[in-house]
Amino acid sequence: MYQCRKSRFRLSLFFGDSLFRRSPIFDQRMSTRAAQEFRYEKLTWPEINDAVDLGKVCILPCGAVEQHGHHLPLDVDIICPTEIARGAGREIPDKMLVLPTVCYGYTGHVMDFPGTINNDFEHFMHHVLDITKSLAYHGFKKIILLNGHGSNMPNLDLVARRANLETDAECVLAAWWNLLTVDKTFLPRWRQSKFPGGCSHACELETSLYLYLDGGNVRKDLIKSGTISFNDENNPFNWVDLFAAGPATVISWTSSYSGTGVLGDAELATPEKGREAYEECVKQLVRFVTYFKDRPKDQRRDLHRKPPTMPIPWGQRSVQE
Repeated sequence: MYQCRKSRFRLSLFFGDSLFRRSPIFDQRMSTRAAQEFRYEKLTWPEINDAVDLGKVCILPCGAVEQHGHHLPLDVDIICPTEIARGAGREIPDKMLVLPTVCYGYTGHVMDFPGTINNDFEHFMHHVLDITKSLAYHGFKKIILLNGHGSNMPNLDLVARRANLETDAECVLAAWWNLLTVDKTFLPRWRQSKFPGGCSHACELETSLYLYLDGGNVRKDLIKSGTISFNDENNPFNWVDLFAAGPATVISWTSSYSGTGVLGDAELATPEKGREAYEECVKQLVRFVTYFKDRPKDQRRDLHRKPPTMPIPWGQRSVQE
C-alpha cells in the first residue's frame, strides 16, 4: 500500500492530479446507468451515489410465504407487490429504485396451513426497519414500503413511523390493493364479488392478478370460492373484507373461520381482470412516486417554552438534527 502511494505521488509530479480523475465520459456513463436502471441490486456502489444525487425514491416490496387455498401457490404475497413495483420502475426508472423483496412476513395466525413461514413480528419489524435505516444512511430520503400481505400492515405502519422519527428520511406504507381505490370509479366497475368478503384472500382480486402475472402456476381446476364464517353472521360489528372491516372484528387463527384458506369469490377471477388491476396499480404507483419524489418534507418544530435538558429518548432524532 505504501509503495502504491509513493508511485502515485511520483506520477502526479509529472502528470498532475488529472491523471487520477475520472473522465467526464466515465461520469456520464455511470450517471446514465443510474438514471436508466430501476433495480437497486443491479447498480454498483458508485452508481448508488449517482442514484442518491438523482433523488430517487426507493420502493421496498414486502410480502409473505403463506397459504392461498388449493389453487394458488405460496408466493402470491411476494409476486403481486414485486411485479407492480417493477412495472412502475419500467415506466419511470429515472425516478425510482426497486429493492429486493422482503419475502417473509408476519403469518403466525396461518400456521395451521402447511407451508406457511412465519417471521416473528418483532424480528420482522426490526429487519425492515434496518433496511430503511441503511437506505437513509446512504442518502436516500424517500422510501415506500409496498406491502403484499394484509397482516403485515400494522407492523409495517410502525416501521414507517419509526423510520420517520429515527432517520432524516421520509418513509410511507402503501398496500398494493389500496392503489385501486385512488380512482373512485375503478373498483365499482371492476369488482363483481359481494361486499364484504368477496375480495379478502385468494379471492377475486388476488386470483385474477396471479392469473395475469403467472397463470401457468395457478391450479385452474381447483379454483373454488370460499367464505369467512363470521361474515355469514351478518353482524354490523364483526366482518372483514380486503378493503374494509367492521368496527370490532375478531382476527384470530385463519383456520377458525376458513377450512380451505380461500376467503372470497375466487371463481369470479379472470386473467383480463388481473391485467386491468395490474395496470391500474402501476399507473397509480407511478403517480404517487412522481408526487412523493420532489414533495418538500414537512418541518417539525420544538414548542417547549423551556428547551429540554436531555436528549430525546427512544432513538428518535432531536429537532436540531
